[in-house]
Amino acid sequence: MPGRVSVIIPAHDEAAVIGRVLRALVASDADERLEIVVVANGCTDDTARVAAAASPRVTVVDIPTPSKIAALNAGDAAATAFPRAYLDADITVTAEAICAVADRLGADGPPYGGAPRLIIDTDGASLPVRLYYRVWELTEYRRRGMIGSGIYVVSAAGRARWGLFPDVIADDLYAQRIFEPHERLVADDQFFRMRAPLTFRSFLRRQTRIVAGNHEFADQFPELDHEGGVRSTSVLVGRVARRPLLWPAGLVYLVANVVPRFRAARLRARGVGQSWNRDQTSRDAVAEPDAV
Repeated sequence: MPGRVSVIIPAHDEAAVIGRVLRALVASDADERLEIVVVANGCTDDTARVAAAASPRVTVVDIPTPSKIAALNAGDAAATAFPRAYLDADITVTAEAICAVADRLGADGPPYGGAPRLIIDTDGASLPVRLYYRVWELTEYRRRGMIGSGIYVVSAAGRARWGLFPDVIADDLYAQRIFEPHERLVADDQFFRMRAPLTFRSFLRRQTRIVAGNHEFADQFPELDHEGGVRSTSVLVGRVARRPLLWPAGLVYLVANVVPRFRAARLRARGVGQSWNRDQTSRDAVAEPDAV
């Protein structure tokens, strides 16, 4: 019989959305396979209270430091089961999807890490944001073992690849690249949803943080920074070039890549660091009335 699966959710000021994701997990977990650990970190709102009120099955760890990495490590210390899933507080996913991925991981060998298929919810987003994601769906990154963007599940053998989470912005990228492409899986018959930023301005701010995090990752772990590159870009250009209806979206995609790179480089030159990557517009869109 399939065993328990630990779920760790770092949450910094997520009172508006944490109750929704927790109630969805508990309601869809008929066999009570999930051990759910929420790590409220450096919160100035009622995240811990809302999480504890969502279900008696939720364990809440409250730490004073506003740090996703500290929260991930604290969650690991509190969790007891493997496989282990790491979730962002603002996604929508069911227990069935998490368990389905967990059950497909190898006990001692590959695949070591996996995720459900990501669906970007662009409902209510501005036209430029929607156009960007039309092209993004064609990228090699999207099509090739993409785990980590909102959720990743690792086996005990996979989690043994590293000790404490390193102090980087892109923890999800680290958890993806610690495994070779053939050691990852994406369960195409399972899915989770992530809301897109509603405005192009907020989207560009988020992308700037992502680019900065990717640069930091490449600096600290050059041995893991070996995917993508010129070939992936040329493949994407070819795919868009063959679809004239996508050319306007292609221009938006170009802007959405160039501007954040320029901004991240400028911040890098000034020695300005980046913090936890989040977008408030997508959270405001799904905020629960009693939590704001």
